[in-house]
Parts: sequence; C-alpha cells; structure tokens
Amino acid sequence: MNATDSSEPGNAGQRTPDCPVDRRDGLDLLDSLAERAFSRITGADLVGGNSVRILRNAVENYPAWKEAIAGARDWVLFESYIIHDDPVGREFVELMAERARAGVRVCVLYDWVGALGSSSRRLWKTLRAAGVEVRCFNPPRVDSPVGWIERDHRKMIAVDGRVGFVTGLCVGQRWVGYPDRKVEPWRDTGVVVEGPAVADIVQAFHQTWRNAGPELPGSALPAREAIPAAGDVPLRVVPSAPAMGGLYRLDQLVAASARSTLWLTDAYFVGTTSYIQALRSASLDGVDVRLLVPQSSDIPVVGALSRTGYRTLLEAGVRVYEWNGPMLHAKTAVADGRYARVGSTNLNLASWVGNWELDVVVVESGFAEQMEVMYLDDLEHATEIVLKKRRKVRPIVPRVQKASGVAIGSGSAGRAAAGAIGIGNAVGAAITNHRKLGAAEARPMALFAALLAGVSTVGLLWPRVVTIPIAVLGLWMALSLLSKAIRLWRSGG
Repeated sequence: MNATDSSEPGNAGQRTPDCPVDRRDGLDLLDSLAERAFSRITGADLVGGNSVRILRNAVENYPAWKEAIAGARDWVLFESYIIHDDPVGREFVELMAERARAGVRVCVLYDWVGALGSSSRRLWKTLRAAGVEVRCFNPPRVDSPVGWIERDHRKMIAVDGRVGFVTGLCVGQRWVGYPDRKVEPWRDTGVVVEGPAVADIVQAFHQTWRNAGPELPGSALPAREAIPAAGDVPLRVVPSAPAMGGLYRLDQLVAASARSTLWLTDAYFVGTTSYIQALRSASLDGVDVRLLVPQSSDIPVVGALSRTGYRTLLEAGVRVYEWNGPMLHAKTAVADGRYARVGSTNLNLASWVGNWELDVVVVESGFAEQMEVMYLDDLEHATEIVLKKRRKVRPIVPRVQKASGVAIGSGSAGRAAAGAIGIGNAVGAAITNHRKLGAAEARPMALFAALLAGVSTVGLLWPRVVTIPIAVLGLWMALSLLSKAIRLWRSGG
C-alpha cells in the first residue's frame, strides 16, 4: 500500500495539524497485529530470553548434537523421522546407548514409514538392550485401515531442559556425503536453542511421544520460568499436527504481509493454487520473492511436479533457483530482514496438513540477517530458471549435473503424497477449467491418464481384480468404525 500525501487538497486521509502521526506508529501497529495473528494461527506463544544459532549442514549439526548428548546428565529426548542403519546412524545409536548405560533416561521416537527400508531391528535392539526407551510412531493397526497416513516428520533433540535442536536433518550418511564416491553431502539447515523456549521444544516432543504410548513424567517437562534466560531473542516453537493447518495459514500470512523480501528454500515444493497465488501477488506488488528448490531430488516425481509451478511463478516475477548439488533438503524462510523460519515443514499439503511437523519462527533482525547471508551464499551454488522465447522454462545457464548418490524411490510417504497432490492439482484444473494450464503440467496429466486407462481396462476385463480389493477395504473400514462406536458407547455408559 502506498502512503498518500496528507497535504494534498481533498485527500480523504488528510490530518489536521493538531493530530500529528508518525509513520513509525503505523508500522508498530502493523507489527502488533501481525504478532497477534501469528499467535492465534500457530497457537504458539512468542517466548523471549533465548539464544538461537543457525547450524548449516551435517558438518555443524551432527557435532553439536553429539556434544549435547554426551554431556547429558538427566534426559535425552530424540525424535527423528529416519535414523538410517549406516555408519552415521550407528554412531548416534552407540552414543545414546552409552548415555543410557550411564543412568541418563534416553527416549527415542522414530516414524514407522520413515524407518521402512532405512532403519533395522538391529538399531532398536541395541538401544533397548542399553535401557533406551524406543517407540515407533503410528505403525499400521487393524482398527485403523488408513490411520497410517499420519506421519511424524519432526526432527528434534532436547537435553536436560537446557538445550534444544529443531532441524530438517534426519540421521544418516547422505547428510555427510560419500567422499570415496565423490558424492557431496545433502544441503540442510537446523537451529540450536537455549533459554526458556527449550521448554516448548520438550512439550512438542511430549505431544508425539504420548501418541505412541504413556506420557513422560513431570520431571522431564520443565516450565519456561524454570529455565534461565540465555539471550534476548524472541521466538516461537511451532508444533504442527495433522488437519490443523497452522503452518499453512502462517505461510499464507507471511506471503500476504511481506513488504520487501520473501526468500524461501524448500526440498519438496508442490504449492497449492492458493499459496502460489499468494507468492504471485506478493511479487506483483513489488516484493522480492525467491524460491530455491533441488535440481536433483530423491523423489523424482516430486521434482517434476515442482517444475509444473514454475511458469506461473516466473510470469509474476518470482525468481526460481535450482540447487546444483546432489540434494537440497532444507526448509527455511526469511522475510523483510526480520522474520525467519527453520524446521521440518515442506511447502506442500502433505506437510502442511498431513504430518506432525516442528519449526522455529524467529522475529529478530540479527537472526534474519544471518539467514539472508546464508541464502545469498546458497544462490551462488544454484542455477536460476527463467522464461525464454516462446515462454519456455529454461535454466539461465547450462545445467551441470552431478552424481547424486540418491536411491530412486527412497524417501517419505509424505513426499509421495505431495506428488499425488500435485497430480491432483493439475488434473483438477484440467477437468474444471478453473485456471490456465502450462506445458509443464502435460506430464503429470499424461501419467494420470495412463494410470486411469490402465485401471479402467483391468476393471472391464477382470472386474474382480478391482471390486474385491475395494470391497475388502470397505468391509475393513466398516468393522473399524463399528468397533470404535462400540467403545465410545461403552465409555459413555
């Protein structure tokens, strides 16, 4: 919004000399309204008195995690979507087992889907043998046929109520790289927090831990006021839960309220129509909007779906970059040199409303400036995508492919769900004609058409192949609902 000149005759906003207004007052009011909106949308308090530091890649994250765990005296709370059964994963397992043998209470929470094909029973057996409490989040259950869709995608560590880590990194060799094969590490970002906000990180762990079994004892849940101040940085710890959409609304609000810059990094970008429109509107209003995504993805279909949204963004002036290394796994945002977000939430519906996620939101210029410096450095290792003649999407310079060392098909069900959502966006737009489609969306539509034709053909030739699985699933769901109804009826009696 442009400010109007109050001296202009007939100006409806003209102010009399006895009502002076400082423009700073208006900005303070906007900031106050934004803070109130942030609190209501996320359900997370702004907590002061903290220190927060960016940890870039495994070379900074892993040593800091190890040092904190090795120094634990009472508690280690460790939550990770994946702990790989590889040299890096086994090193962390041995460290936590050693702490448990020394009398420290160690709690480890991993995700069932994340562990498939990545972890092993050997890891969990080693931990349990040492006295570590290990829980698996949301494995399949007979009484919940589709309940397994909800995933714990959070990555955090809390030690003794004195230090907490919130991050995008899981635990595995790919974040360290494979020097013998000349494969570079994955690019990722996390933060380390000290101060009263560590209590909120612990509470976030408690939230998912109690979904997988009994609650933590009160001694493991420090109050904010019991943790001394460690700095002067205010921040929010934002724990997202399925179907709540707090981070989705927050990301929409940030896109709508950004005044000068909005720089985003995301590993699995499959923006919804409304979010892409929010980015477009910001860019058309003069905001410097930038999006950094992977060039090579461990889920190729998600990378292809990300590219379907490029044209719409580029036409509005959004600058899009692709990371030149093997994989960009960070999920960050920085706006207006003041607002910053780091955590586990990707910019897709599976992450926004389908998973349990955890992010730290910092509203402080010093931290945001560090995020901006890191972002500009990342762009030095990225290729900008532009619209060339005939409106085709092309890299601004020839793309340099590097060995990725990424196993095709590895990764999360959430990312696969993001891919399905992206296909759904394109197909839905084609059927309803509610928006103009780009050439990049031809591929997902063709994929869906081929799949639909295949299923339809099988249904015509061999009807039972289609009808029997549908009938079994329907009966399973009916029995599950009936069982829950009976339990509810009995509990109310």
